[in-house]
Amino acid sequence: MDLAFLHPLYEHQGPWASVYVGTPPRTEDAPHERHLAAVAVARELSRQGADEDTCVAVREALEELRHSSEPHGRAVFARAGEVVLEPPLTRSPEADVIRWGTLPHTAPLLELAGEDPVCVVAYVDRKGADFELRGALGREDAGSVTGKQWPVHRTSTADWSERHFQLRVENTWEHNAAEIADALAVCQEETGADLLILVGDEREKRSVHDRLPKRLHDLVVEAEHGAGSRLLDEDVERALSGQVRQRAERELERFLAARAPGEDGRPGAVEGVPALVEAAREHRIDELLIRPDGPDAHRTVWIGEDPDQLAVRRTELKILGEQNSWSARADDALIRSAVATGAPALSVTPADGTSAGDAPVGGLGALLRWA
Repeated sequence: MDLAFLHPLYEHQGPWASVYVGTPPRTEDAPHERHLAAVAVARELSRQGADEDTCVAVREALEELRHSSEPHGRAVFARAGEVVLEPPLTRSPEADVIRWGTLPHTAPLLELAGEDPVCVVAYVDRKGADFELRGALGREDAGSVTGKQWPVHRTSTADWSERHFQLRVENTWEHNAAEIADALAVCQEETGADLLILVGDEREKRSVHDRLPKRLHDLVVEAEHGAGSRLLDEDVERALSGQVRQRAERELERFLAARAPGEDGRPGAVEGVPALVEAAREHRIDELLIRPDGPDAHRTVWIGEDPDQLAVRRTELKILGEQNSWSARADDALIRSAVATGAPALSVTPADGTSAGDAPVGGLGALLRWA
């Protein structure tokens, strides 16, 4: 996940209110229920020590969700009576998250707003294809391609006089498949789609798949539905979730391989809070990996005013010359450091039965840059 959009959260000192809520169901009672929920969130923030102006700002932002078309909800980050950032969520939280703390609680974003992948669905037939851009926030037309219109159907006769016609049909299919593949490759490049889903008859899907550039082959899924079908949102969400999961698994495998020392005797990855804190201070985190159920995520570390001022013990910051220090969650402190150095972060959950086990140990790890 590219964390650049979080920069506004680290331009000001805290404390911060961090809230994650789902979009209320569309019922007659929803506006009143959302009002009551917003009041309850503000009350909980006040109980945790938030100032009144910030509680009011959060409550008003949450009440605006009554008019929102966002399907999964929103995160709200506020301080000093002002809402600073309100990113939409791509997954609904299982329960509202309400936190008042030194740093914005951004770690849940990796699960609830991670990547926001999009895909292009190509509805393929013998005459061309229609493209549709689909993602967590909706769908839109993405163009079409029209190939040769004749001849596209074989005849049933086996007479030798029809062989030439049959060959022309084959040539038309091959020509149209190539045109669809070319147009689909351009569409993927223009939209930055993470996944391409082909819908149609088996032969037509395979013909287009085979003609796509090799760089796109790992992004292609052939839907089980045949010609004339339209993919349901559940089908697309399942395919996108699978793509995100596979990407996370690949990164986890890369992390596991990098833990061993390289030719220079240095590992390419570290895990555990002490090693990560040291890497963050030295700006060596290349990609941060967080396992949501890891015990180290909520472990307390100490931070200074700057993102690279962090330590396992408060006394370490004083030794480093930092006069002011505050306690913070380890995951949020490391994300702040990653934002400052332009490093991405990724939520990883090892699949059942894999050799990854509970990696990274403690739930926090990083691939390193050596500069």
